[in-house]
Amino acid sequence: MLKLDIVREATRLTRSGQLVEATALLQRMLRGENTPDATATTTHRSTATERKLPTIDPKPHVTATRGPRRTVRPPVDLAKNLSGLGLRGSLRRAPPSVADIVPEGAKFVEGSYGNAAGSRPYRLFIPSGYRGQSIPLVIMLHGCTQSPEDFAAGTRMNFIAEEQTCFVAYPAQQAEANQAKCWNWFRAADQQRGGGEPSLIAGITRQIMRDHSVDPQRVYVAGLSAGAAAAAVMGSTYGDLYAAIGVHSGLACGSATDLSSALIAMKQGGGPEAMPSDGPPIPTIVFHGDRDTTVHSNNSSRIVRQSIGGTSTTVKVYRGQVPGGHAYTRTIHIDTGGHGILEHWEIHGAGHAWSGGCPAGSYTDPDGPDATREMLRFFLEHSLPRGRN
Repeated sequence: MLKLDIVREATRLTRSGQLVEATALLQRMLRGENTPDATATTTHRSTATERKLPTIDPKPHVTATRGPRRTVRPPVDLAKNLSGLGLRGSLRRAPPSVADIVPEGAKFVEGSYGNAAGSRPYRLFIPSGYRGQSIPLVIMLHGCTQSPEDFAAGTRMNFIAEEQTCFVAYPAQQAEANQAKCWNWFRAADQQRGGGEPSLIAGITRQIMRDHSVDPQRVYVAGLSAGAAAAAVMGSTYGDLYAAIGVHSGLACGSATDLSSALIAMKQGGGPEAMPSDGPPIPTIVFHGDRDTTVHSNNSSRIVRQSIGGTSTTVKVYRGQVPGGHAYTRTIHIDTGGHGILEHWEIHGAGHAWSGGCPAGSYTDPDGPDATREMLRFFLEHSLPRGRN
């Protein structure tokens, strides 16, 4: 079968509920193996369990540490995850302690928001230095299988935000919406302004802005993996709400519109060129490991192209090394006004994990560089022009 025929057949299988067969067919294509005729992939129907909502779940990651490397997730069958069966044989991680999530004197409160698209809970970090003054807000979108508490512990964003006196909100994806708790970045209905998950994330943002004293010119959104892809969607659809975005190991908005194209984009960075956002480019900071086998690092280049659009920039490249850790290449795009509107951090030797993260959370790589500190630094360098929101 030709590649185009394979994708069409996989799409047909997906629509008919045969997700295991569709995934197996695409995986053989991506490995370059011979694929059977279409009839060979439809010899049996999927079970009721296999017809559940498809999910995109990251592969296991080996966390980098000083000395021997240790596995934090056991091998996972991607096809089983995509068919809605979830993780099998997962290690039961002890939940992070309060000390891993919240600095002393700060708060981590619960909230929820709902609209016609549904509802989502969230956790909000309130720094100890907040006394009613107007301060920045960062929205953090977790990756598949993660929770707000896990993501907060792994990124340690609350601790850096405590230093800078910022709010941090962590919307929680629900298993009812995606069985692996992935944000549905790959569905066309969840890439639109005013509907689907983007409206829920924007609604959470605006609710916090109403309930607390948030500086409307300094509101940001970031994420990891599926959460990073969702953050890219938010940058493209709500550029009037967010002053900058952070995309860690993610994909550009519009790089996929269904399960079949999502698998190809994740593995190859392929698919149609991502659609540019309306209006001026939104400042963006991108992190990606060049040994990421879950989301191909080619996707970071697509994010860069989408973010810059037709803006003329000057490029500066810096290379560095974390002592005892990863080397990296930092590329900065500077506009004609002298502002660094985009940073691309390529982390050499890193896989699918939050760079510089804490082992108290999942999918972290302590060998750096420190994505949390650099991301917040980049955010606070940018603010929305008055009147944009």
